[in-house]
Amino acid sequence: MTIEDLPALQPAGPLGPSPVRPPGSVRRTSTLDTRWPGGFGTGLHIDGRARDLYTPADGRPPLVVTEDRLRVRFTPASRVIEEIESTPARSELALLTGARCGGGFRTRLAQALPRERDTGTSLYLMLDDLAAVSLIADFAETRWPFAGPGTHRVAARPQEGVCTGFMPGSSALSPDHVRKGGDRTRRVVPLPHPDDPAGWHELAAPTEPSMRRARRIDVTPGEVIGVDAMFQDSATVPEGGRRAVHEYRLHATAHARTGALLTLRAEPRILPYDECPLAVLNLDRLLGTPLADLRTTVPRVLRGTDGCTHLNDALRALAEVPTLVAALHRSAQE
Repeated sequence: MTIEDLPALQPAGPLGPSPVRPPGSVRRTSTLDTRWPGGFGTGLHIDGRARDLYTPADGRPPLVVTEDRLRVRFTPASRVIEEIESTPARSELALLTGARCGGGFRTRLAQALPRERDTGTSLYLMLDDLAAVSLIADFAETRWPFAGPGTHRVAARPQEGVCTGFMPGSSALSPDHVRKGGDRTRRVVPLPHPDDPAGWHELAAPTEPSMRRARRIDVTPGEVIGVDAMFQDSATVPEGGRRAVHEYRLHATAHARTGALLTLRAEPRILPYDECPLAVLNLDRLLGTPLADLRTTVPRVLRGTDGCTHLNDALRALAEVPTLVAALHRSAQE
């Protein structure tokens, strides 16, 4: 099956600004901004920011439930953590120094910070994204001319079968099974809605080469839990503004008592290859899964060509929805 068989799955284009926060909801936002202070090929720096914000149903001002900041520095031309710290501080982060943000990193992360994982903190959301963000950071290099003492590009390697986009026969593969070029990026507007400037935490405004992963998760209570989430990877560009390479929106409902997924829909918005959106056809396999189990269930059920790496990243973060529901109920009682 190819995307030509399902034209309705073609990426729909950028979402635009985030929706205005619904009354009686809680919103988690996070960003990981990457940059190379010494130019491409030098040590990568990541500045992470995340916030949970409760919006009262009665029109009172919003309440910040929690905020986290993460700073990571990598050794040059590598994905090995050289320095890592957070605000508020967590001493356990020292256990990640020297770790490579590649295969096995998430296992090491779960072992180093089990409480952060089990309680679904915003810090853990950012830490869980480090492997992917450090991998895709070089996308920013494709947007800029030579910028620094040396460039560092990831060498092409066989990709066939790693995800839906690289399924056998995919248009993303050349005859020797390595990635083809092609630019399907889209210019994107700022994330905050003009009528809701408080809808996002304070965002960095880099003008130098920089890559960003941004997330938004809105949770509303009711007879069922309602979830509206988005995920975007974008880079700064020399002419100003940003261009995105990945963007998804998710809509989900879950049982208010058990947390089991009742409905789940993904909107492909910006993706690099024709076959990438086909992964959304497999989402029914997750129905009935408790939200809290998604971090482990998604990579097991949607592995290889059954899933999209970036859609899986978006889905796994829904494991933190129960934490946001609990925060919503606590805040509503204050």
